[in-house]
Formats: sequence, structure tokens, C-alpha cells
Amino acid sequence: MTQVTETDVHYRHHVLPYYRAFGSRFGYTALLGRTRHFGWYEPGHSPWDFTAAMRRMEVVVARRLGLPAAASVLDAGCGVGDTARTVARVGRAYVTGVDGIEPDVAIARQRSARAGVPRGRTRFLVANYHALPFPDASFDGVYTMESFVHSPDPGQGLAEFFRVLRPGGKLVMCEYSSTPQDDLLPHARSALVRVCELSGMPGMLTMTHGHLERLLQETGFAVESAYDATEKMLPMLRCFSVLGRLPYAAARAVGRGDSLVNAMSGVEMYRHQETWRYNICVATRP
Repeated sequence: MTQVTETDVHYRHHVLPYYRAFGSRFGYTALLGRTRHFGWYEPGHSPWDFTAAMRRMEVVVARRLGLPAAASVLDAGCGVGDTARTVARVGRAYVTGVDGIEPDVAIARQRSARAGVPRGRTRFLVANYHALPFPDASFDGVYTMESFVHSPDPGQGLAEFFRVLRPGGKLVMCEYSSTPQDDLLPHARSALVRVCELSGMPGMLTMTHGHLERLLQETGFAVESAYDATEKMLPMLRCFSVLGRLPYAAARAVGRGDSLVNAMSGVEMYRHQETWRYNICVATRP
């Protein structure tokens, strides 16, 4: 009999309902083709070209991994596999993606097949990254793309990443951090907490600025860099804020503001930029 863990319960009761909600499914499908991460912008890039921006962010991950050709890489929280396909292509890697949403894993497999990804370059499994189904030292690299904020137990997640990485292996994490709640004004604090609660993101509240780096070191990783990439992804959030402003206002007018979680997140997180940062952390297993 399979043991049900606290992280499984959290995922089932908080993360899955968020992604299964109509607003999430419609928004991610209509705007992002079901991919669920921010993009990377340089001066002159169109803020509304979300697809190009997301591919650029994925290339950033592949380059930060900096692994030799044919390296084995784990995508922890792969979604529909777009990042995995980019890392496989740009880094010439073999990427294994794990995710807890079975339909997304199925879509990831279908998209890799349709894209003509060479056999074995990508594979996708239903799994929880807090209890990975792989032997020790299985991978040359591991990355997360805005999936670690869903973790109710970041220490356990990092311990698993450390376990499955080979000595000298690289970990790249594109994740949010938050400002300590005591340092925020009441409205900003309320907005941050509500967004995290409704989106199943306890890890964002846990990981205040600098906490992920400390936790990585405590786990045994050597932190190479921690880059504040907020300005690189902010144009996309501004677009989300513009798109969500009217629906969110209408929902709030009838007491249903929380029902449009993504519209609320776009508006409130752009309005209260002091509450969060978008970071790219790079670490190695010694």
C-alpha cells in the first residue's frame, strides 16, 4: 500500500484545485498555451509576445545549467514539458520531467512526440519531487521553474534534489521569494498572503529573501549565484495586470474577487512589487 505523505495531501487539496479551477485552465491555455512560467525580456522585446519570452527564459535555464552534451537532467515540476524540450534542444541534454498533474504529463509526452524530439531526449513521469522515484546520483543537473513555491516542505525537496544529483551536479532554481510580512504595510501583506493561499504556494511565504540560499547551504549545496531577475520578467506581469484589471474589479464589486485568482494575482502582485522578487539561484553538489 502506498503511503500518503503530508506533501501529497497538500498537493491534492491546495495545488491541484488551483490548477484545475476554470480561471487557471482558461488563463494558462488562452494566454500561455498551458505553459506556466514567466518570460525573460530585454530592451526592445515586445511585452505581449509571451511565447517568445517564455522560450528565452527556458534558454536562460539551459545556459545556467551549463552541462556537457548528453547530460541527464531532472525537471522538477515539468508541467506540459516546454522547458524540458528547450533544455533538451539547447543543452543537448536528456531530460526527465516529473509532475503531479497527470493530464499535463500526458500532454508533455504528446507534445514531445509531435515536436519530433528524438527518442529518449525527454521523458515525463507522474511523481512528487519530495519523494523522487530515482536512485541516488541519477542526474547531472536538476532545475525548477516556478514549481518550488508550491512546496510545503522546502527542506525535504532540496534534500531529494541533493540525493539524486551526482557530485559536481548543478541545480538551477527560478523561484520567487517574499518580503518578511512584518516589513509590509497591512494591505500589501494581506494581498501577498491571499495570493499564496489561493494559489497553493506556501513555499513563497516560507522563502523570504535570502532564505533559499541559506537552505541550500544547510542541505549541503555550494551556492554559486543568486540573481534578482525581477526586472527581466516584469513586463509580462504588467501585461497580466492590464488584462486582469477589469475582470478582477468586476468580481470584487460582487464580493467574488477571490474567484479570479490569476487576475487577482496579476493585479495585486504588480501593484505590490515590494512584496516579492523573482530569483534565479544556481548551486552545485560538491
